[in-house]
Amino acid sequence: MNRRKFTKILACLGGASALTGLYAWQVEPFRLEFVRNKMPVQNLPASLHGKILMQISDMHVGRVDKAYLIQSLKEAQAYQPDIVVYTGDFITENDGLEFDELQDVLSHKVKGKLGTVGILGNHDYGKGWSQQEVGDRVTRLATEAGITILRNNAVTIEGLKIIGIDDLWGTNYQPEIAMAHYIPGAATVVLSHNPDTCDEDIWNNYKGWILSGHTHGGQVKPPFLKAPIVPVNNKKYTAGEIQLEDGRTLYINRALGYKWQVRFNVRPEITIFELEPS
Repeated sequence: MNRRKFTKILACLGGASALTGLYAWQVEPFRLEFVRNKMPVQNLPASLHGKILMQISDMHVGRVDKAYLIQSLKEAQAYQPDIVVYTGDFITENDGLEFDELQDVLSHKVKGKLGTVGILGNHDYGKGWSQQEVGDRVTRLATEAGITILRNNAVTIEGLKIIGIDDLWGTNYQPEIAMAHYIPGAATVVLSHNPDTCDEDIWNNYKGWILSGHTHGGQVKPPFLKAPIVPVNNKKYTAGEIQLEDGRTLYINRALGYKWQVRFNVRPEITIFELEPS
């Protein structure tokens, strides 16, 4: 191979790398995908057959472009969901200005026709996940916006019980209190921001769906390979639907927002579940 040909190949490779980097930085972090999925639920009330449960996770207000978040929520509103669940990380710890941004973003929140609930994630507890007052403030702002935040408690919407476990890394993780609300055989869905909770001995023989976020799907996934960086102990908990083989089904949302503005082969997601009897 002569020098001219070698130089041309290097230039092509460099150009391809630059385009890939530009796409991962400026395009894919904002290429929202609405993912449709079935959600079979044991003893689901007939009134909820065919209803839509929407999951929104990890908005990371304060780090993520506010205009993108608001536009995404407006697009989600068009689906007119019956139940909406927010599975944590409303904010990213920042300089205190994220609370004003959160208020602005939540003025465009997606509300369910039957109910709207949420839980906190680790970032909702501020620096080091240890600031209880930050979690309380996020809870207050979400509540004022019409989102019922579940902190180790439960609500029942049209006969479907939704249990919310507070964040595994936060200051208020009390899963035994949360799962005491579970009644075997009752139609139930559990919200737990960090999917590592699935491996904790807390579940009270629960059988059913667990909706999580936290991982962002790894944000970067080389083709045919696993995402190299996933913030969980159990590395199989990356994204999507995972059967846990004991009657539980885990679903990990890839996140609407991001912690770092880079995504490749892992588009942001809002999930649309169609409820059906199991």
